[in-house]
Amino acid sequence: MTDVHGFHAVSALLEQSPGRIRTLFLLRGRRDERAERIIELARNAQVRVEFVDRRWFDRNAGDAHQGIAANCHELAPAGEGDLESIWESLPSPKLLLVLDGVQDPRNLGACLRSAAAAGVQAVLLPRRRSAPLSAVALKTAAGAAERLRIFEVTNLARRLEWLQAQGVWLVGAMGSAEADWSSVDLTRDIAFILGGEEKGLRPLTVKHCDYLVRIPMAGGMESLNVSVATGVLLFEAVRQRGLGGAS
Repeated sequence: MTDVHGFHAVSALLEQSPGRIRTLFLLRGRRDERAERIIELARNAQVRVEFVDRRWFDRNAGDAHQGIAANCHELAPAGEGDLESIWESLPSPKLLLVLDGVQDPRNLGACLRSAAAAGVQAVLLPRRRSAPLSAVALKTAAGAAERLRIFEVTNLARRLEWLQAQGVWLVGAMGSAEADWSSVDLTRDIAFILGGEEKGLRPLTVKHCDYLVRIPMAGGMESLNVSVATGVLLFEAVRQRGLGGAS
């Protein structure tokens, strides 16, 4: 079990995956507009609501809970077979995100939030080298994780080869790359690949990339946080496609 905190994250749960919620906890006496909407969503989804005092939240929910928490079943990523089964139903140009070893759950959550905002159709996470979809990641994602198709990948190199066989161009982010991020045609089926916080992309992943791009830094900065870089790259694709987000 895990707990999801905050109004955005809990609202997304109630709208997208109410079956995951075992019990919804709300601060006793709170009756503002946001709380009333949450109560209505819970009632419609037949989710049990318990009203508790602030001491309960301080003891069980930590900081920044906003007076709301959902005790729920873990959000489990789908398998690779699920990706293959839905592949033909994804419209083109496809926009995918591959995170190669992001370890910090807050970074993972922030990447997922950018992915949802940009209309990413699938997020691929390696089974052994990724932060889990924990309460911290889900809180940071602010409801984005429930809106995304997230897949767990056993062998990333093999899955990248499969994507290429489907006509997807693999664009890796690397500080030492020669090409700027805006110089690549992103109007085709694209999968952006971003590496972990310390080491970046692994060498085997680099070998599979069709393009390697960098985001130029000013002022002697070497690189951006992985979640910031994810947002920059994804919204360059959105800009090139002239869309408000991919479908």
